[in-house]
Amino acid sequence: MTAVAPLRLLPPRVRTALPIAVPALIAALDALLVNGPKPGLDLGVSLAAAAALLWRRRFPLTVFAVTLPGIYIGYIWFAPMIALYTVATLRTDRRLLAGAAALLAAAHFLPYPISGLSFADRRDVALQFVDACVTAATPVALGLLTRTRRELGARLDELTRSRAREDRLLADQVLATERARLAREMHDVVAHQVSLISLQAGAVQISTGDEQAREGARRIRELSVRTLEELRHMVGILRAAGADTEELTPQPRLADLPRLIELSALDVTYENTCAPEGGRSEAGRSEAGRSEAVERAAFRTVQEALTNARKHAPGARVRVRLSEDAAGELLVEIRNGPPDAAVPAPGLPGGGHGLVGLRERAQSLGGTLEAHATREGGFVVRAEFPREG
Repeated sequence: MTAVAPLRLLPPRVRTALPIAVPALIAALDALLVNGPKPGLDLGVSLAAAAALLWRRRFPLTVFAVTLPGIYIGYIWFAPMIALYTVATLRTDRRLLAGAAALLAAAHFLPYPISGLSFADRRDVALQFVDACVTAATPVALGLLTRTRRELGARLDELTRSRAREDRLLADQVLATERARLAREMHDVVAHQVSLISLQAGAVQISTGDEQAREGARRIRELSVRTLEELRHMVGILRAAGADTEELTPQPRLADLPRLIELSALDVTYENTCAPEGGRSEAGRSEAGRSEAVERAAFRTVQEALTNARKHAPGARVRVRLSEDAAGELLVEIRNGPPDAAVPAPGLPGGGHGLVGLRERAQSLGGTLEAHATREGGFVVRAEFPREG
């Protein structure tokens, strides 16, 4: 438990009043110790200076002026030094602070009454002058230090909040981009299936002799065309909003992984123990039974993991492993070792937000994705996707 902890147990009003009342009490005790309890001018101005400290935060310059007679007539130090410290923490004008410090030094150096000033003992005069300068400079230096510390703390808090806001915005942007890409890929898949439906309906419309069947096929074809137009319009809106500017090109699949690994220029060991993929059925599935969405998600996972390895672990060995469990779920693991100190880092920016989008994609398919550092100093990305994603 820290020393400040007991103060938290006090009521809020008491905690607020203590920093104001304690300096005034210390200054009043200083006045009594220096001037004694006997009433007089010196004790009166000293106690007035101590009482004025209660308003030092609201009227710092006025309170400082009230405390000057205390040091000049009553020979007290605490009240004027505390008042000058408050002026230094609340006022930014350096000329004002220099003038206030000069007044305090003069009030400390000049005797009361002024007729007692003597330069006969030059050594004593020099010591008194140095003492007066130190007495005036100390509260100013402490006040400037306190104010600088507060300003730095406020700026640090603002930078921390700004960084947190930027991280949230970047994460939201990554998620929005990934969702837009998913919508674009969904357009490819749905457009392909609807096109097949439209072609089949057209074939039925031409080949059948049943008028009712021909009319039904015609309606199916019209609905298919309308659906394609609406899909293209929706994806066009997403692209116009800047969420995704890529063309609607054929999407990658697991068969494209060897080419991706070859182009990565990394030391990659590729292991694939899954069933052969073969071609594509009309339902958009590989001959191994995996959906296109699952294969695209697996490809993007490997792509992002290789990019991160290139950025954060240059020269490290990478192992990409694909396998299937007993239930037919696709397991993807990308593991890299520690970076090679002899290989210079590329200095590419990265904040780990790509993994956020991958995790969103995996969860949307009913799968999972985890990423963490290894005890050997490397990193591992492990994803699991269902067959029917």
